[in-house]
Amino acid sequence: MASTSRVRQLLPNGFRRSEPAARDRQPVDALALPLTGPPLEIEPPVQRAVDTVIEERRTPAWQRRLVHRLVVMDFLAGVLAAVVAVTLRFGQDIGQFYLLASVALPFVWVGACTSTRAYEPRFLGTGSEEFRRVFDAGVRLLALVALTSYAFKLDLARLYVLLALPLSVGLTLLLRYAARQWLHRMRASGRCLHKVIVVGRERSCAELVRQLRRESHAGFSVVGACVDRAQGETVEGVPVVGSSTTIVEALRRTGADTVAVGAWSDLTQADLRRLSWQLEGSGVDLVVAPSLTDIAGPRIHIRPVAGLPLLHIEEPEFGGGRRLLKGTVDRALALAAVLVLLPLLLSVSIAVRLNSGGPALFRQTRVGADGKTFTMFKFRSMYVDAEARLAELQDRNEAADGLLFKMKDDPRITPVGGWLRAFSLDELPQLLNIVRGDMSLVGPRPPLPREVEQYGDDVRRRLLVKPGLTGLWQISGRSDLSWDESVRLDLHYVENWSLALDAMILWKTVFAVVQRKGAY
Repeated sequence: MASTSRVRQLLPNGFRRSEPAARDRQPVDALALPLTGPPLEIEPPVQRAVDTVIEERRTPAWQRRLVHRLVVMDFLAGVLAAVVAVTLRFGQDIGQFYLLASVALPFVWVGACTSTRAYEPRFLGTGSEEFRRVFDAGVRLLALVALTSYAFKLDLARLYVLLALPLSVGLTLLLRYAARQWLHRMRASGRCLHKVIVVGRERSCAELVRQLRRESHAGFSVVGACVDRAQGETVEGVPVVGSSTTIVEALRRTGADTVAVGAWSDLTQADLRRLSWQLEGSGVDLVVAPSLTDIAGPRIHIRPVAGLPLLHIEEPEFGGGRRLLKGTVDRALALAAVLVLLPLLLSVSIAVRLNSGGPALFRQTRVGADGKTFTMFKFRSMYVDAEARLAELQDRNEAADGLLFKMKDDPRITPVGGWLRAFSLDELPQLLNIVRGDMSLVGPRPPLPREVEQYGDDVRRRLLVKPGLTGLWQISGRSDLSWDESVRLDLHYVENWSLALDAMILWKTVFAVVQRKGAY
C-alpha cells in the first residue's frame, strides 16, 4: 500500500507537485516514504524544512499592542502640536480653515509616519532607524506643505506651520523614546521578547547566542538551537532542538517567531531560499548573520552582482569633510561647556586643594590619534604619591584579563576624589584637551604609552581616531567592562563612527553618569 505525504513539495520553478485528493491523503511523516518504487530525489540538507509549511501566524501579541500604542501616541503628539500652534498663532480668533487643519493634523501626521514605515516592528525598540524614520516623516510632510502652498498659491500662516510640524516631530520623538525605555524595562524583566532559534554549526551558534545575550535590550531570547553535527545536548546553555534539516519542526515545538542563521552552517543558498518560502505568511522572521561582525548598518549596502545580492562594505572614514565638521563641532561645544561650567570647575579645584593639598589638576601623558602623545588634564582624584604606590598594589589588580589597572577600593583615592569619580567630574578638564584639538567629545578611551607598547595589530586601530571624553565604553559599563569588551567597543566606534552615533553616545552618557554604574 503506497502512502503519501500531507506536505507541500515545491519544484525548483516554484510550482507545486500535483497532490492526491484530501480524502486520499494520510497524515504520515514526511520521511515515511514507501519502500517500493523509484527512490525520491531529495535535495539536502533541509528536506524537512523545505517540505513542511508553518500554517499559523507567529506575530507576537505584545508586538501588535506596541504598534497600536505608538499609533495612539503619535496621534496625541499631533493633537498637542496642533493645539499649541493654533493657540500661539491665533489665540481665540481661529479661522475655519486653520480649525479644520488642526483637526486634520493628527491624522495626517500618523499617515506620514506610516508612509515612512515608522511602525514596522523590525525598526522598533533598538537602533536609531525608528527615530530617523519619524524625522523623515516630518521633513517630507513639511516639504509637501511647502510644495502645495506654492503650487496653489495658498497664503498659509508661516508661524502656524513652523510650530505645528516641528512640534509634531519633537513630541513624537520624545514619546517614542519613553516607549522604548518602557520596552527595555519589560525586556529586562523577561517580557516582550522575541523567541529565537539559532541555526548553524556549533561554534557559529555559540557566537550568535553570546552576541544576542550581550545586546539584551534588543529583546531576543534564544529558546533552541538547530546545530549541524552537535557534540552535546546544549550550546551555551541553550538546548539543541534539531539540526538544519528540522528547522520548521523545531519552530513548531518551541513556538519561536524568529530563525537566526549563523555565519557558518550547512545551509546552501538554495536551502535558505526554500526555507524563506516555507515561512512566508507565518510571521516568522528569517535573519542571517554575516561573517563580518561589528559593521554598522550605514556601511552595508546590497550590491546585485550576477544575480546575487552581495554585501558591499564601505571603508571606514578617517578623514574628509565629515571629520572636519566633527572637529569643529567638538571644539565649539567644548568651549561653550567650559564657559558655562566655569563656576563648577573653580569650585571643584578648590575642593581638591583643600582635601589633600597639592595641585588641583593631574597631568598625564596619553597617546592620541596616529600614536602622537599629548598631556591630558584631569582633576586630581588621588593622593600626590599615587603613581609611586602603584607597584605595591599590582597584585590586587582586578583587571587581570587586560592591560588596565582596576581596583574598586583603591586606597590611593581621596575622599573628594571618590565623589568626583562617581559622577565623572574628574574628567571635566579634558574639555581643555578638546579645545586644543588633542581629543574629541566622543572616541576611544585615551591610553597610556605603556599600554600602547603592548597593543597587538588589531588593538592599534584604536589610534586611528582621536580619543574621547566619552565613548561606547562609558555608556556600556565603564570600569565594569573586561579588557576584551572595552577593545571591542572602541574598535566598533572607530569603524562605524558618525555624527548621529556621537549624539546618541552623548545623550546616553548623561544617564550613565547619573546612574554611576561602573564608576570607580
